[in-house]
Amino acid sequence: MLSRRLLRIKALICLYAYNRRDDGDLAKAENELMFSINKSYELYFYLLLLILELADVALEKINFGLRKKMPSKEDLNPNRRFVDNRIIAQLRINNALKKYQESKRISWNINPDLPKILYNQMVKWEPYIKYMNDEKTGYSEDKKFITKLVTDFFPSSEELLNAFEEQSIYWNDDIDYISLMVEKTLKKFKANSGPEVPLMPLFKNEDDEHFVKHLFRQAILKAKQNIELIDRNTTNWEVERIALMDRLVMQLAITEIVEFEEIPVKVTLNEYIEIAKQYCTSKSSNFVNGILDKIVKEMREKGLFRKSGRGLLGETE
Repeated sequence: MLSRRLLRIKALICLYAYNRRDDGDLAKAENELMFSINKSYELYFYLLLLILELADVALEKINFGLRKKMPSKEDLNPNRRFVDNRIIAQLRINNALKKYQESKRISWNINPDLPKILYNQMVKWEPYIKYMNDEKTGYSEDKKFITKLVTDFFPSSEELLNAFEEQSIYWNDDIDYISLMVEKTLKKFKANSGPEVPLMPLFKNEDDEHFVKHLFRQAILKAKQNIELIDRNTTNWEVERIALMDRLVMQLAITEIVEFEEIPVKVTLNEYIEIAKQYCTSKSSNFVNGILDKIVKEMREKGLFRKSGRGLLGETE
């Protein structure tokens, strides 16, 4: 499932697009948000399929060597450890992966050269060389290597990142979050697992789906009052002079504090400060942090929000 952090980021990016477009079409903005979220989920399956594509390239290389008129000793005795990886074998028969691929008709035919490029890079990658030559073999070693492939090799590949950027604007900056989804998926696989191992759903539960939809809608509907709140707490700054992305980060943070009683204020603030570090200017996180501290103080004094359950963590009577 998509993490709450990624859902917040998707809401921020779509809120930015909504403000830049300035057509006031809330329904259109909400559809774009859900389209963006579903595209991120699609990337999850593309990464799973990419593992299989690399194995296919490796097998093709082995078969090519065996067909040579004068094969070398290495050609006749290929190292099949990667192509026979047990996790890869389980992914090939996984029903959920097959079902999604067939229903959405996704494949790496969109960029058939990329798996070959990545394979040629992978065989020079130190963890791959170590894996292929390690005397210790087994299911655990197979899983560890595939996990490292997804979490370390994929996110560091400039060719892969460029391909994702060219294929969909909705995949910008998603790979770190989605590779972690794949890692969590692989943890579910056991040595005796069959084709029924479940893959990650789009949302963890209905609460997460409600969270991102309600957060986005309310951030738009209550933009005027939130901007007024920001304006009152920006000493020597007119709200119009604040960078748009900085302001939108604060609008989302205020909305989340007000609308979600069960989320502690500290959690919300930490989340948006981290997001500001990634999506705003180099000085934005300190600026946003300072202004939000003032805003939360005013909101507490005026009773503009209430917390309950887990949301009371950090609150004083």
